[in-house]
Parts: sequence; structure tokens; C-alpha cells
Amino acid sequence: MQAFEYKVVPAPAKGTKAKGVKTPEARFANSIEIMLNEMAAEGWEFQRAELLPSEERSGLTGSSTNWRNVMVFRRALAAEQAGTASAPAEAAAVEFRHSEPPLTATAGDPEAPGGATPVPGAGASKMQADDGVEELSPVSGVTTALKNRAAQKGDGED
Repeated sequence: MQAFEYKVVPAPAKGTKAKGVKTPEARFANSIEIMLNEMAAEGWEFQRAELLPSEERSGLTGSSTNWRNVMVFRRALAAEQAGTASAPAEAAAVEFRHSEPPLTATAGDPEAPGGATPVPGAGASKMQADDGVEELSPVSGVTTALKNRAAQKGDGED
């Protein structure tokens, strides 16, 4: 059985200008064509285009679903391209390129692993973001009524 590796890339979002390409549709098709030719030059075979949901943060606590267009490519593994038959056990030992995220722990946590990168906790993050200015009034800034009164007094400063 032949083994493949796959590559998923974002689909182009807008067209690329080129000589003789006038309409937006033709420019967009040109962008797709350029990507397909670049990937084919690297040995990748186009499989399909997909529209997939992506759960992303929205604001402080919310999340929203955004839909992403991606293009899926595949190519035979290097051992298969050379024409050598590999055993199924060797095919299972494929090394993937993704890496583990760095290990982090809340700063000052006594139970944190030794190699963990300390990060500030939720309270410390709020304190770092605070500018130290207290706003006591529910109305922030100078209102138009105060500006008019200041103009009547003739302070001369705006």
C-alpha cells in the first residue's frame, strides 16, 4: 500500500493581477492557478478544496465560528517515490512535522514541572493591564455641558 503525506494550505482570498487578466473572476482564477502550479512544482498533487469551521476566540470570554477555505494536497512519501517497497511497520513510523506546544505553568506554582515556562496568572494579567487610573464617574470624558460652561467662564483653554 502506498503511503502519502498531506499538506493543507489556505485558499487565496483575492485575485492576482497579471497581463491580460482583466475581470475579478479571471484574477481569482489566476491566483488559484499560480498556487496549484507552485505546489505541483514541489511534487504536491491537488486533492480537493474544503470549507471548514474554525472555532476562534471573540472578546474576552466568547467564541465564534469562522469558516475557512483550504486546499488539500498530497504526495507520496520519499521512500515510495524512490521505488523501494517498505514494510507496513516502517510506514507506521512516519515522523510528523508538527511540534508539541511549549510547556507553561502559572508563575509561582509549586507543583509546576521543572522545564515549564512561567506565565502570569489571571489576576497578575489584570494588574499588568491596569493603567492605575480609577474612574469613579459612570460618565467618562468631558461632556458638552462642561465644555460650554468652560467657554462661558472664558478660561481660554480647550
